[in-house]
Amino acid sequence: MQLRPSLKFVKLSYAFGLLMAIALGAYILAVPAHPDWSVWGFVLPGVWLLATLIRHMQKRLVKITITGDRLRYEAGLLSKTTRSIEINKIQDVRVNQTLSQRIFNMGDISLETAGGTSRIELDSIDRPQAAADGILGLAKAQRTRPDEATPSSGV
Repeated sequence: MQLRPSLKFVKLSYAFGLLMAIALGAYILAVPAHPDWSVWGFVLPGVWLLATLIRHMQKRLVKITITGDRLRYEAGLLSKTTRSIEINKIQDVRVNQTLSQRIFNMGDISLETAGGTSRIELDSIDRPQAAADGILGLAKAQRTRPDEATPSSGV
């Protein structure tokens, strides 16, 4: 299982930036007597799209991967942060949703481990409640599974 931040708002931001550029281009083509400085209006959609691209990269460089009995959190491009946690150490999974996130079925997820100050947060993921239930289900299954490393007590 792999969790990544949602790109719904990023895609919406790309569409808005392109719409601004198209609207300005249509204005310049439709009005032959447009002021010469109106071409500089393309700076605003350009800056908007650049900011959206940066946000897109930031979201794609964060992920949680669950394999077997481990949860691995990775973030960063040039400097990378990686945390590995045993699934059975997860005690609490919290989901926070703003109104706009609830409308788009997104939310922020926070994982609390047995270490007290160990918290992992992942912002704006799709279907956060299903992800939280899945993680808690795996954690419970790992805790209730008999330990395979314990030797039998027979002679």
